[in-house]
Amino acid sequence: MKKILIFFICLLFISNFLYSQTEFQSRLSDSALSLTKQTVSYDPGYFQLDYPNGDVPADKGVCTDVIIRAYRKLGVDLQKEVHEDMMQNFDKYPNNWGLSKPDKNIDHRRVPNLMVYFSRFGEELPVTVKAEDYKPGDIVCWDLGKGITHIGIVVNRKSDDQKRYLIVHNIGGGQVLADCLFDFKIIGHFVYK
Repeated sequence: MKKILIFFICLLFISNFLYSQTEFQSRLSDSALSLTKQTVSYDPGYFQLDYPNGDVPADKGVCTDVIIRAYRKLGVDLQKEVHEDMMQNFDKYPNNWGLSKPDKNIDHRRVPNLMVYFSRFGEELPVTVKAEDYKPGDIVCWDLGKGITHIGIVVNRKSDDQKRYLIVHNIGGGQVLADCLFDFKIIGHFVYK
């Protein structure tokens, strides 16, 4: 009897964990979709930001700002989270920019840094060519070629042919909803929170 009770307690714990993960991912998807209602011009410029909870001007941004803003709507400050981890573990992050120390104004706005952060504190999922492996709330990173990386959020809207979930991202045309999951080489697939 005791073994059966322990089994059911474990089952309840696991189902609650899975529900909370699914609930957060659903809310992240909705958060990302809400960003598509704002007019944002693509601006990769360097900005001095408040800390914590700093953001570039609301009408400007790049692909990483979509991720930052979607999480911020759910109470997660990636500027602070990434900065604090980089302060303690600078050597674990790419040194693509020749910096000797973290920079709270820009580090969280770089795709390779977010990839490291999500792999350290989230779950790194397999990169596949199967559309069914990419769920709403997942984070996807791409290699656009020539050293350029990109990031977006899978959302709970489907492509016209109903075969893929769509992506909210900013690749130059603002924070938009697009059917672009397999348009570029996928180099990262994560769940965070």
